[in-house]
Amino acid sequence: MKEPIGVLVMAYGTPRSFAEIEAYYTHIRRGRRPSEAELHDLERRYRAIGGTFPLRENTERQVRALTDVLEARRPGEMVVRLGLKHAPPFIEDGVEALRAAGVRRVVGLVLAPHYSALSVGEYFARAQKAADAAGLAARFIERYGDDPALIALLRDRVVEALRAFPPASKVKVVFSAHSLPARVRAMNDPYEAELLATSRLVAAAAGVADWTFAFQSAGQTPEPWLGPDIREVLPALRAEGYGGVLVAPIGFVTEHLEICYDLDIEARAEGERLGLDVRRIRMPDDDPRFIGLLADRIEAALGAWEA
Repeated sequence: MKEPIGVLVMAYGTPRSFAEIEAYYTHIRRGRRPSEAELHDLERRYRAIGGTFPLRENTERQVRALTDVLEARRPGEMVVRLGLKHAPPFIEDGVEALRAAGVRRVVGLVLAPHYSALSVGEYFARAQKAADAAGLAARFIERYGDDPALIALLRDRVVEALRAFPPASKVKVVFSAHSLPARVRAMNDPYEAELLATSRLVAAAAGVADWTFAFQSAGQTPEPWLGPDIREVLPALRAEGYGGVLVAPIGFVTEHLEICYDLDIEARAEGERLGLDVRRIRMPDDDPRFIGLLADRIEAALGAWEA
């Protein structure tokens, strides 16, 4: 029997209950406790989406689906564990769980298709440090935003959503992703270029010529963040005569607060105020095509380990 190989699936993480929100927010702020106003605002957002924490459930469902696919392809050969950036089980917990399961080699990936040193790179650094401490060999899947299977899935989501608009409606497709501090531009970071590449590929595959790109969900910090923000784009689109906007949040792979609140509530409300019909595509979530491409990438990453 082959020695099992570990798979560390990493994601941002979210609280499991309102009681965990303060600890979660404090971890995001690198140990600095949020003010009462900041804490109240985050709680308000979670209550606005129904008092649920969808990222937790959706991420765990994706991990279960990936585990099933890998087990079907390689029975008994892969051990999959979850590691979160800002909530338990933390990335370090995931690595320790793999060590305890007897693996000596780990393939890591983040549930985010595009690489940035300020996002995906931070996950990898923590995982590598933990792997080194545990005596494990590790390799990482840096990006998959141009994977043909992902492009085809996003194409189908865009086409599906566009067909639901009234036939006479003038609709703009807005691809979006989480903003990052603007200093990333001085780092020769690939994040923006990768996002635009995915946007172009999806637009071409869907036959969409009328599209643009915007960032969303910028952090509330003194430093500038990447823009334009989608809330700045909407008034301009209304002024240009658009009646509908289809948001395709290609920087994300599942529903969570930045989708369910920032887009479904905040952006939609701003659209209504402007007279715009703002909608969004369905997320990849645990669609078999998305889970399959992750499994494909993992198998490809095994590389020399199986040579």
